[in-house]
Formats: sequence, structure tokens, C-alpha cells
Amino acid sequence: MKTILHKTLFGSMAAIILLFTSCVKTDDFDLPEIEESEVLVDGNLTSISAVKGNFNLETGKIYTFQDTDIYFEAYVVSSDEGGNFYKELVLQDKPENPTAGIVMLVDDNSLHDNFNFGRKVFVKPDGLSLWYNNGVLQLGIQNRGDVVAIPNSLIDNHLIRSEITAEIVPLKLEITDFSENYKNLYVQVDNVQFNRNLVRDEHIFSFASENIDEYDGFRQLESCESGATTILATSTFADFKSLLLPQESGSVKAVLSRDFYDDFYVLVLNSPQDLNFSGERCDPEFFKCGDHLAEGPEVIFNEDFTDVTTLTALANRGWRNVNVSGGSEKFKPGTRNGNRYFRISAYNTTENLLEAWLVTPGINLDQSSGEVFSADVMASFDNATILNIYVSTSFTGNPKTTEWQLLEANIPMGPSSQNATAFTNTKIDISCLEGTVHFGFHYLGGIPDKTTTYDVDNVRVTGFSH
Repeated sequence: MKTILHKTLFGSMAAIILLFTSCVKTDDFDLPEIEESEVLVDGNLTSISAVKGNFNLETGKIYTFQDTDIYFEAYVVSSDEGGNFYKELVLQDKPENPTAGIVMLVDDNSLHDNFNFGRKVFVKPDGLSLWYNNGVLQLGIQNRGDVVAIPNSLIDNHLIRSEITAEIVPLKLEITDFSENYKNLYVQVDNVQFNRNLVRDEHIFSFASENIDEYDGFRQLESCESGATTILATSTFADFKSLLLPQESGSVKAVLSRDFYDDFYVLVLNSPQDLNFSGERCDPEFFKCGDHLAEGPEVIFNEDFTDVTTLTALANRGWRNVNVSGGSEKFKPGTRNGNRYFRISAYNTTENLLEAWLVTPGINLDQSSGEVFSADVMASFDNATILNIYVSTSFTGNPKTTEWQLLEANIPMGPSSQNATAFTNTKIDISCLEGTVHFGFHYLGGIPDKTTTYDVDNVRVTGFSH
């Protein structure tokens, strides 16, 4: 009888609703607003900042929350829908003008289904542990000296989903502003572009599907205003890893984080739609004669370093090899599989600014025409593009006081964690130059975040004799 009564009641109500709606002569009436109800959470309210304050960075000891009866409010600013985040939620304390963020490790590979971008959540840390890993503070479950993702069966004990999805307003920063205070926050950086060597017409790099990409693709972004650089990091498991980088300039919205080894800051996208690149590029002015790249039969200058085994031997050939930043690190001779080259790297040095020049001897172009400059360059352990090639017709003997012109050289990217195996050749038309010229390989790096290794070989100038 109860079932029948319910059906009858339902039918009567349906009829009444139908009768009411049929009598309405206009669509001009307001539907009732559905209010988003707040979830009630037991315990004492705290903050992300206060939770993070329990960790001692000096000792690095894992901190476990017990019997605190506290919870904090947070907003989700990461999304695993595109595959660039995996079993983790990045949480910040406010939807706008946030002051603190934290990573929560959660054993669920579809977190965006319930904890979508902007979702307000409540976190109960009792039973969770806090540690510093990969450059950021993370909350999870302690397991044999590590902190791991919260098991699926325990998620509801620690992570409570609100009915509210807030509009997240990115915190606008300059690259030069990046600091500990802004880690794990959703930020926006304006007026940036990808390094020109990543978006050449002959080879536009993808986000993370090149043969140099192992776990993440590192792509250098540079500010059009300050020239400062940072890295966009994309997982090789991201759905959009094979998309090509935009060639224009614009803005990026992303989570500010650190690389796996905690050497430098990275920006991590939720989606490629968070890139808005439609402006003109802001590349520097390059020296350019033309597009003549066919090498002539006359070898005007050639250096393959075959028998240059010491710095003294290099100097005896008229090369200048100098550190102009006050340190001692310079280009050094190296060899692999019988091939000699000269190498520069800030890695494993103590120089937090390493500016070094390798300058060719003077090369006389008065007895030739149609000259082409070429060189082989190889990059490895890559974390920034920090090598440029210049030319000067008035070398003073001191790279710092010389007037240089920047060449649009093809500086390669290399793998981030191993030696590269192949050189990249660059050719540049220098046929409009006259007199004696010098070419300078300029390295501008330093620990801990700009330490890319470069090898230079087969520097030559060819042309046609008069």
C-alpha cells in the first residue's frame, strides 16, 4: 500500500504542476535560486601557513599530526585531468590574493572528478605527516621513513569536499618575484615568450615529447621586460605533451613549484589553455647579412681542437678564454670517443654567477667574399639556454669592453640529466663583414639553477677567395 500511495501522490503532484505551468501566460518569472550550502566540520580552524609552520626545515624531520583536532580550509588550484599532475592536489588558502599553499598526496588518479579546480575543501591533518620533498612541503601518510599518498580508503577521513567551487584569481608575479613565499600558489606571469631556439620555423619544440625529454619537458620562458628566465615543466605523461609551443608572446597561468631536485623554480600547467600567447615576439636585434649559407671552397679559419689538450695550447693559437665574473671556471678541453672539444658548465662549481667568454683569434675577411661562419654546439644536463654567440669587428682584447653584435645562432637544447650524444651545427651568413673579426662564445650561468653544460667544436669560416 505504501508504494501505491507514493505513486498516487507523485501523479497528483505532477498533474498540479502541469496545470500550474499551463496557466502561466508569460516566461517572465524568476526561478528560485539554489544556494550552495556550507559543510560543517568538527574541530578547530587553523591555516595552511600554521600547518606548514610545524615543519623544521633545518632538521628536515618528518612531522606527524596527532590529537590536534584541527582542520584548515583550502582551494584546489591543480587539475590532473590533463595528466600534468598525478595523485596530488595543490591547495592554497584563498581564491584570490593567497598567502600560502601546500601539496597533498592522494592515491587517486582521477582527482578532478571530485576535487576540481577551484573546489573548496577542508583538510583534517590528524594522522597525516608533513615533509619536504622535491622542493615543496607535502602532506601524506608516513610509511617507513617516507611520506606517501593517502590511501583511497582513508581519503574521506582527511579530505572533505565542499559544495563550493570558487573562481580562482591568479596571483600576478614577475619572474624576478619568485620565492619561497609563492610556492604552490596559482600565479600569472605576463609578457613572456619561449626562448627563440625552441620555436624556430625549422623545428618548433613540443611541450614534452622530444627525444631529450625523460620525465619532464623543460622549456625556457623569458620575460620581455626584464630578460629574466624560468622553466615551464610538463610531464611526459601529460595529454598535451605533443602539442607545439606557441611562437608568440603572452601570459601563462600555472602553479609555481620546484624541479625534482629542488634546483630551480618551475611553472606547471593544468592545461595548455592556460597559455594566452598572441602578442609579437620581443627578441633582441640580431646581426644579419643575409640568407647565404652555402659554404665556399676556401677555408679561411678552422679549429677542431684536435691537438689542443691544454689551456696553454689554446692561448698559443690566439684564443681568449676568460672568466669575467671574478671566478676561476673557464672553457676546458674535453674528449669523447677520440673527439676533442671545449666545454663549459657551472655545475659542481661554487660560482653563483659564471660569465665566461671563449673568443676566436682574429679572422681577416679582406681577401674573401661570401663568407659563412659555422660551429658545432652540444648541450647536456640542460636547465636553461645560457650560451650565445657574438661577432665583433673591433675586439679590444677584453670581452667586457668590446662592442659585440648578437648572432642568431642555433643553440640546441639537451637532455636534463645526461650527456648528449650529438652536436648541432649552426651556420650564419657573415658576407657583409670586412676587416678582422672575432667571434665570442658567451656563457652566462651560475649555481644552482643555470648550469647547462655546453661543448663547442669545429669553429670555421669559409668563403670564396678574391
